[in-house]
Amino acid sequence: MAVEKIRVEKITWDRVGRVTEPGRYMYTFGWLTITAGDLDIWKQYPQAAFTLMAQHSEPDASIGEEFHLGAFDIAPDAPPPFTRH
Repeated sequence: MAVEKIRVEKITWDRVGRVTEPGRYMYTFGWLTITAGDLDIWKQYPQAAFTLMAQHSEPDASIGEEFHLGAFDIAPDAPPPFTRH
């Protein structure tokens, strides 16, 4: 029995051009919706890598695939979130 490996794509702020506004952006892999919350995480953790999640909608070859950002990983040496000063 063959075991299939699932490939999880990660995407960084640098890869999306360090966008500064929430919105829907066209990239080589399709359309990506970035929320204000996604940007808040990237502003606090610029090296964070989000899981790229496909949105389940009717495929339309004229517009390409739709994606949004899922769970994220931050750099191991980053300070913990919600640090009080």
